[in-house]
Amino acid sequence: MATHAAVPGRRGARAHARTRHHTPLAWALPLVLGVIYGFYAAFIRRDGGPSTGGQVLLGLVSGVALAALCFALGRIQRSLPRELRAAAYGALTACAIGFLVSLTDTSVLRSTGLGLAVGAGVLVVSYYYLYSRET
Repeated sequence: MATHAAVPGRRGARAHARTRHHTPLAWALPLVLGVIYGFYAAFIRRDGGPSTGGQVLLGLVSGVALAALCFALGRIQRSLPRELRAAAYGALTACAIGFLVSLTDTSVLRSTGLGLAVGAGVLVVSYYYLYSRET
């Protein structure tokens, strides 16, 4: 009598529990991007004058927000299809660039237009990269 080659495993409560290990790059890349972004946002707002507490707070909050969003996108990117992943990268970049441009006291249309243009470019490039790497 022939038996089945696949033997069913235990289906206990611990069968699906896996420990997730974060690589150093998963922590370092969002952290470095957040620090650079925060310093640049505070530098733009400084406009050649002395640094104030409000500028430091703006840089700190914007850097932490970008780092958190980058980390969150890095955690879920494998579960997204390539079109949605490219759109997420484009949207994150568009918002980040649009916010930086808005700190220069220009019009809302200019910051929106430049953010959308850069975000569309990132969307196209990241979609091409993801499409050419997946088979």
